[in-house]
Amino acid sequence: MRRIAPLLDNQVTDESLYLGRRTFLKNSATAALVAGLPLFPGCGNDGNAKAEAAISETRPLAEITPAPARFRVDEPQTPESDATTYNNFYEMGTGKDDPARNAHLLRSEPWSVTVEGEVARPGVIPLEDFLRPHPLEERIYRLRCVEAWSMVIPWVGIPLGDVLRRLEPTSKAKYVAFETLLDPEQLPGQKRRVLDWPYREGLRIDEAMNPLALLAVGMYGRTLPGQNGAPLRLVVPWKYGFKSIKSIVRIRLQEEEPATSWNLSAPREYGFNANVNPEVSHPRWSQARERRIGDWSKRPTLPFNGYAEQVAGLYAGMDLRRNF
Repeated sequence: MRRIAPLLDNQVTDESLYLGRRTFLKNSATAALVAGLPLFPGCGNDGNAKAEAAISETRPLAEITPAPARFRVDEPQTPESDATTYNNFYEMGTGKDDPARNAHLLRSEPWSVTVEGEVARPGVIPLEDFLRPHPLEERIYRLRCVEAWSMVIPWVGIPLGDVLRRLEPTSKAKYVAFETLLDPEQLPGQKRRVLDWPYREGLRIDEAMNPLALLAVGMYGRTLPGQNGAPLRLVVPWKYGFKSIKSIVRIRLQEEEPATSWNLSAPREYGFNANVNPEVSHPRWSQARERRIGDWSKRPTLPFNGYAEQVAGLYAGMDLRRNF
């Protein structure tokens, strides 16, 4: 069967969404309502309703350790209503509002994580047991998408390195591979061959052990909404957002570099490392500047998304233009 050409992860929002977004909304609302049309193609005029629904389906998280200074950026946070309705989660659809619309199909309870490979303690672990030994921490991180937009999000989760140490990697564990749930009924985007499902991602073991790497179970003090990767997702803030795999069901430690979904789909455009690098353009657009969701103007992209002090040493001696 012939494979359908994939939709590449470059469907950047129309310039009009960013240039005067809020002014445009204010000035155009009446005309749009009279005409019975959505305010933006593909977005619809029910964004507030979807945001309220997304938030109402989550639960507050208790006993969260506030973010210490080294895990907090002192920048305005993206409104929760934006962060829960403007998403890339192709398993739920390729439109930015598809995930919020389809999130109710995802059943995040009960949930378990299969741990396998080069570990002393493999097994199928219920999520509550997976999380129980670790206190929940808040981390306020920048999120930078390869599409050149960005957000600031207060995540809640547990350090990935702490989890891996508890699983006791063997000396052969050089990489950590992750897989998303494969279930087209819960994740209707998987009914289309946009990518080779299930979604797969990976890190080097030293990257995974870096204190910044987080397994998130919540955001904005509440459990993760489905469209943001409930109930368990990866957050790697110095890498482009597609590295932060959602709805994780499998973690495998292994000796060889794992295959990853976007690198398999378009290897010339999406490398395994995927570090935020303003000096390396995507083949079809620049990465030198970015647009923060909710802002009018672009800003310079920071090397490693602003986390160079914490992670640049991981790549000492590497050609980051070639090993993108």
